[in-house]
Amino acid sequence: MKGLIRMMAAALVAAASLAHAQDAEEIDVRPATQAADAWLELIDAGRYGASWDAAAASFKEAIDRVKWETTVDGVRSKIGVVVKRKLRAARHARNLPNSPEGEYVVIENTTIFENRPLSTETVTLMRQKDDSWRVAGYFIH
Repeated sequence: MKGLIRMMAAALVAAASLAHAQDAEEIDVRPATQAADAWLELIDAGRYGASWDAAAASFKEAIDRVKWETTVDGVRSKIGVVVKRKLRAARHARNLPNSPEGEYVVIENTTIFENRPLSTETVTLMRQKDDSWRVAGYFIH
């Protein structure tokens, strides 16, 4: 019986330590959301080349500048300007599927465009070596 109590106590201590470690790993997502907002301002202003320039290296490796500019221009010209954008969620992730290892913040905005009444914009940011956050992915659903 004493052995069982010791095992349960050890399990509780381990669980408490794990919970504390997870809390310690949580990060402040505000710098990433601020970086995303600044980047989205470039997109909203039609400065697609500048948005590519400001993106993470992995973003630039996935799509060249001219292709990015023409793709975004084609999509945004159809759906129109942003009428309203509201932050829905911002979550930290250590690694994402099909992405290089690193630290990420995935931001979801509920967005209303002029010609599309309800969309979800997902902006994925990756922490850089200098601790800045740069966009590594952008999707409109």
